[in-house]
Amino acid sequence: MEELEIRRNDGAFYVEQDGKRVAEMTYSRNREAGIVIIDHTQADVSLRGKGVPKKMVAAAVAWARAEKIKLMPLCPYARHVFDTTPEFEDVRLR
Repeated sequence: MEELEIRRNDGAFYVEQDGKRVAEMTYSRNREAGIVIIDHTQADVSLRGKGVPKKMVAAAVAWARAEKIKLMPLCPYARHVFDTTPEFEDVRLR
């Protein structure tokens, strides 16, 4: 199975295959407050079972740690990942 690269731009973590975006987790950033709000996560059905959405959340957590910012998971999927992954609590804003 090929390894999918998770990329980030200003507003999304995403995965592309053959030039097409097949997974995306969008966010908005309040730079003054040091807060990032995760607002939507989606992945193409062809990625089912590969854990891509969770990997995007993990990439956001790594980024938040490096940037010393907090994440607010408003998206139901991202909130579920945070609720079930205690090691992400250090970057969660409640």
